[in-house]
Amino acid sequence: MVLVDARNPLNIGAAARAMSNFGFLHLRVVNPYDVAFQNARSAVGAADLLANAEKFETVAEAVADCSLVVGTTAVGHRDLQHSLHRLEPGARLIRRHLATARCALLFGSEKFGLSNQDMSHCDWLMHIPTREEHFSMNLGQAVAVCLYELKRESRARLKSEKGSPASSAEVERIYETLLTALRASGYPKLNTSDSFQGAVRRMIRRLRLQSGDAEFLLGMLRQIVWKLKKNSETES
Repeated sequence: MVLVDARNPLNIGAAARAMSNFGFLHLRVVNPYDVAFQNARSAVGAADLLANAEKFETVAEAVADCSLVVGTTAVGHRDLQHSLHRLEPGARLIRRHLATARCALLFGSEKFGLSNQDMSHCDWLMHIPTREEHFSMNLGQAVAVCLYELKRESRARLKSEKGSPASSAEVERIYETLLTALRASGYPKLNTSDSFQGAVRRMIRRLRLQSGDAEFLLGMLRQIVWKLKKNSETES
């Protein structure tokens, strides 16, 4: 569980208690409001879980060891760049992945949810179906509903896929090396905007690489970067 930019101690505490209720004990927080985070640590029944929560400055750091990253969204009027699953089928995909590897489930701030930059680290998005007139849920309630659905069929026997999915850290290395190759090649559409870089990261995540394939691709990209730089030095 990853809470990004959480601000309300009651919501943080409620999310932690829901995690404790359903047996999800690994909480990570990104850029939390320190006063709220400290106050939340008195949450009834979840003090130990909050005391052991890991703090990170960026989403990339918080999900680095996870090979599946799922963002949650109320949708509303947002123009999403990811595939979107309802809670029920989304939970089945997460349970299947958890049979062999780690998954991060991201929740954004109470006021704004996950930013587009936060979502660029996600493989896909999940939402709880609510009525259009009141689509946004309280953070603590949303966490509880999602975790209940994940736990509801946790005893189901799921066949595991061969191999191990690439971790977010491996995906991030491919992303950074690809950007370096694009810069070295003079790629005409390359720019420094968050929208372009986010699109590149999302494209790589959609490949759903296995760990071995990720290392293979990374090696090829590094060779391309080396060759481009060598040619540039020769020409100069």
